[in-house]
Amino acid sequence: MSRRPQGVARWGRLPLRVRLVAGFAAAMLVVLTGAGAFVYLRVRYALDLRLDQDLTAQSAQLTDAARTGTPLPTAARAVPGEYWQLLDAGNHVLAASPGLPADSLLTPGQLDQALRRPVRVDRGTLLPISPRPLRLYAVPVQPGAAPSAGQPAVTVAAVRRDQRDEALRELIAQLALANLAALAIASLVGYRLARAALAPVERYRSEAARIATGATGVRLAVPATDDEIARLGRTLNDMLTAQDAALDRERQFINDASHELRTPLTLLATELELALRRPRTTAELEHTIRDAAADTADLIALADALLTVGAQPVQDNSAPTVDLTALVTDLVGRYRSTTGTDPDMLRCQAGPGLTVRGDAARLRRAVTNLLDNATRYGAPPITVTADSVDGLVRVTVHDTGPGMDPGFLPHATQRFRRADPARTTPGTGLGLSIVEAIIRAHHGELRICSAGVHQRVNPRFDVPCEHPQRGTTVTLLLPATRR
Repeated sequence: MSRRPQGVARWGRLPLRVRLVAGFAAAMLVVLTGAGAFVYLRVRYALDLRLDQDLTAQSAQLTDAARTGTPLPTAARAVPGEYWQLLDAGNHVLAASPGLPADSLLTPGQLDQALRRPVRVDRGTLLPISPRPLRLYAVPVQPGAAPSAGQPAVTVAAVRRDQRDEALRELIAQLALANLAALAIASLVGYRLARAALAPVERYRSEAARIATGATGVRLAVPATDDEIARLGRTLNDMLTAQDAALDRERQFINDASHELRTPLTLLATELELALRRPRTTAELEHTIRDAAADTADLIALADALLTVGAQPVQDNSAPTVDLTALVTDLVGRYRSTTGTDPDMLRCQAGPGLTVRGDAARLRRAVTNLLDNATRYGAPPITVTADSVDGLVRVTVHDTGPGMDPGFLPHATQRFRRADPARTTPGTGLGLSIVEAIIRAHHGELRICSAGVHQRVNPRFDVPCEHPQRGTTVTLLLPATRR
């Protein structure tokens, strides 16, 4: 396993505010350096252009005088800071202006170039400061011709660069000071902005710490803006609301489950204790064991129902394909034969080629629960329909009974919730809860329409309801398999 460099690890441990300011300062440094370099190059170009023009004029006079034999002291201009030399092919000084050393201003290599073409060179550096900075312009007297020994071969015009170099050094100092001041101000402004921008995040962190210690009903103080921080705060508040709702549901589920499990467990324990209080006959023991086995079967069914309610979502890409046409048709047929229901009382209408991705066993249980509810609480005829609409597979179970109480309909899928007429009949109140959990795990939608009232449990699709107004219709909408 590769490890990150130590510098990168240290950088990652720095506060976000420091990293933002450092990145902003680095970007500003690059921009200011580029701007300063541009200004420096433009000023240097203007100063060099003026020097080069003076050198060109001076060199033209010297070269014409050397070619025509005019005395060079007479031809050369007597301007302070301007110098000249006349060199032969051996780099010997034939004539020179006062104030120059006796040696040639050109190196042997520079002289070789000047014998063929004009050469412009500098002597001395800008930094560190040179005592005599010069710019030289060497021009051949007779280009292309081989000069004789001791004859003029190259004229060298020179001009001092003191003022030009001093101006450039002053410009560099001013640019450095200006850039440092601008960088300091920009860093301070960036720090203030980063601090102001991250202040809500720090408030979110402190409030989240309160929530982590067990505080309930706490919400983040979201500013009345529409920036990223405000949207993050609203999203976190929505998440906290959903978590509180889930926690309340879990607490209610635990309370209800404890209540529902307590009764069969108490009955089972009581039966076994009574059986052990005095000697029993074989028939009595067999009867007690059968009652205990029945109570145990009820407990197993209840535990299985609770596990189904907490079913995990199916993965669309890896889940197997389920033929709902065959599933609904086979299930209705088995239900008829098991319950002895007449086909006219339990009808089935399933279109061809209806397939979804998911768990066939769970989908079969969902439809079975709907059939059980329709048979137990509704009235025949019961109609099971499967068709396709807008890229979805729609399964409906309709009965012609009196329907549900409109006040109970919003609570119909809650765990262990039962309508008043159903409390006298066997059951745990988990039927519709299981159906809702299975359909939600398959990324579908459950709708309950009864007595003219429509209830969408987990709205996902914009598909209109199509069913008779009388009775109760439960609709399952599932994403169809893409062909």
